[in-house]
This record gives sequence, C-alpha cells and structure tokens, in this order.
Amino acid sequence: MGRDGATAPSRCTTIGLIGAGNINTRHREAFLLEKDARIVAVCDPITSRREAYRSRINQAPGHNGCAAYRDFRELLARDDMDAVCIGTPDHWHVTQAITAMQAGKDVYVEKPLTYAVAEGRRVVEAAARYGRVLQTGLQRRSSGPYRYACELVRNGRIGRLTHVEVGIVGIHFATQPGRHFPPAPVPEGIDYDLWLGPAPVMPFCPERILNYYWYHILDYSRGFIPGNGVHFVDIGQWAIGDDIKPVEISAPVAVIPTGGLVDAIIEWRAEVLYENGVRMSFSNERNPHPDGIRFVGTDGWIHINGGGGLSASREDVLKSVIGPEEIHLYAASGAHRNFLDCIRTRRATAASAEIGHHATTTCNVVEIAARLGRALKWNAMAERFVGDEQANRLLSQPMRSPWQV
Repeated sequence: MGRDGATAPSRCTTIGLIGAGNINTRHREAFLLEKDARIVAVCDPITSRREAYRSRINQAPGHNGCAAYRDFRELLARDDMDAVCIGTPDHWHVTQAITAMQAGKDVYVEKPLTYAVAEGRRVVEAAARYGRVLQTGLQRRSSGPYRYACELVRNGRIGRLTHVEVGIVGIHFATQPGRHFPPAPVPEGIDYDLWLGPAPVMPFCPERILNYYWYHILDYSRGFIPGNGVHFVDIGQWAIGDDIKPVEISAPVAVIPTGGLVDAIIEWRAEVLYENGVRMSFSNERNPHPDGIRFVGTDGWIHINGGGGLSASREDVLKSVIGPEEIHLYAASGAHRNFLDCIRTRRATAASAEIGHHATTTCNVVEIAARLGRALKWNAMAERFVGDEQANRLLSQPMRSPWQV
C-alpha cells in the first residue's frame, strides 16, 4: 500500500492519455517513470495504436489495468481519473482541453496550446473558470539551462536586451511539398471521421494522418512556425518578460507549397517588435545561426542551442551567480514532475495556460503575417490586428459540426 518506499494509491495521480501517436509516446514513458503517477486509460481512433499503447502500459510495474478507448469522451467519463495528457493533432487541442477541464480533469496539452488565437483565450478562461491545473508542452520552461540563460538576461549580464534571434531547423522531414497523394479506402480499425473531428471532411489517404505530414496541412496545423518554433519563441519571451507583448509583426520571406497535400508554410523569416522596443528575429533559414536562441544586449550576447548548450560573448557571463536579491524565474525539475506536483499543490505550472497562449499567439500572428505577405500591427489587449479585417478573420478557425467550444 504505502510501505517500504511505495506510493500509496491515495497519493497517486491517475492519468489518461488522449492520442497514441509519436508525441504521447514520450509522455507515456515519462509518466511511467514517476512513482506517484499511474496511467489508467488511453484513447485513439486508430485501433492498432491504442492497443499497442495499452499493451506497453500494462507491462509496466504498477500500471496493469490500463483501459483503451476509441473516443476521448468515453475516457473523460471515468470518475477515477485525475488528469489527462493530450497529444493529438493541433486542431483537436482546444476541444479536448476544454472538455477535459469541464469533466474535472487537470490537463497537460502538447504545444502549440491551440490551433488559433481565439481558441487559446477560451482555454485560459476555462482553466480559470473550472479551477484546473494546465501545463502546456513547453518543456524547456522546466529546464535549468534555459532558465539560467533567461535569468542572466533579465538580470542585465549582457546589458540592456535589444534583440532576440530565434533559429530552428528540421522543417520538411519527408513531407514532399507539391506532391499529390491519391485517395484510398479507409483501412479497418481507423475511425477516420473521429480523427478529423472539427476539421473539414477530406478524402482519406494514409499520408494525411501520418506524424509530420499533418504538421504541414493547414486543416490540422499552422505548420512548424507554431509547431516547433513555439518552443524557442517561448524562451525568447521568457527573457523579454512574459508581460511584454508584440506590437508589430512582419515576415518578408515565406515559402508556401502549392498543388499538393502539404500547404502550410515550410520556410520563413520574420521579425516581431515588442512594446518595450526589443526585436525578435525568427526564421528557419539557418541565418544568423541554425538552431536555438541568441540574446543580444548592449554589452554582449548569450546563445543557447536546441539541446541546452550555452555560449556567450564573454566567458565570465556563464560563471555568474544569480544573487538572492536578483530576479529568479520559475524553477521546475522537469515538465512531468512539475505537472504532478502542481496537481497536488494547485500551484500554477511552469508553462501555464496564459504562458502557452502567449507563446502560441506570437507564432500564430507570425504565420498570419507570412501568409498574407505584409506587416501587421497587433493590439495585444484586444488580441486583434489593427485595421486589418482580413488578418483578423484568420484568428479563429471554423469547426465542423457537432464539434464546438
């Protein structure tokens, strides 16, 4: 029960996994390592995926008894489950997160928090209304090197911050922009209508539901600008200050595939101006650097790459100690551990709904500026573009009936 170092059932957080694809595999393995967490259910509209997940979970010590469901609503109907981890395509995030919170579950939801800006605000409001703990999958917020880099910047180790350079790589994978894929019969064991959910009905082809393909299809995602870039944009904004919002966005370079399955932006260069005068450049052009975030100040620079490696214009900067009277940012030892601890304490997580919404919004307005090919002014208080109704129409996404939030 609770003897000899074991965790008593009353101290164990029960979790359901929504989605049994690539991203929730990582979360599954992380939660299996936590002694005070137990995965009790998994759901996915693809039978082979959810059954493979159930088998893997039931083989783990202390996790036998995991159930598998086709429909996430059946999973949420359980009254013996404390929280869910949502690892589904982006177009599902808002519906599943809000429905889970209405059902009394705390929520870990993969990045980007939502598909559209308007959806993100609804998630923030729902978390407050239902008193739920929410963790956005911005795991670098729970990583020591990223926190330290931001603390160095916030405490003036490179002088006044003037510019943040965000560079990411690994965009295309095997998506074959411009290629058509012929329609095919839906295989047995795939509930394709449920996989589509709020997205428009389109002819089935296997590539449409594959990992990394759907990342680049606008019906399900805005592409890798928010899909992966959100990680580094978020850390950039942590150093700038989470309460400092964008006011202008431009994207002079944008490559948008045509004539094939893939239609999300696959190459871009953008610049975001914040209300305190700091500028953020954001691209996947490998210029001025291929990967990570560089903070440029009046007295030098600090760079942190995608793996958390630090470098700086002066060696002494990276030996600096953050003093007790200086700015100390939210400290967490791992995103999953942080989520479980916050479920128990009801404290806000390292990547709360508001933080996730802020990071996702910045990426989404960059994507809109790139798609429209013009500079845009942003009113962060109203969460609307200034004087551009065409851009404002892209802040929300129609949902196929009966899926509404």
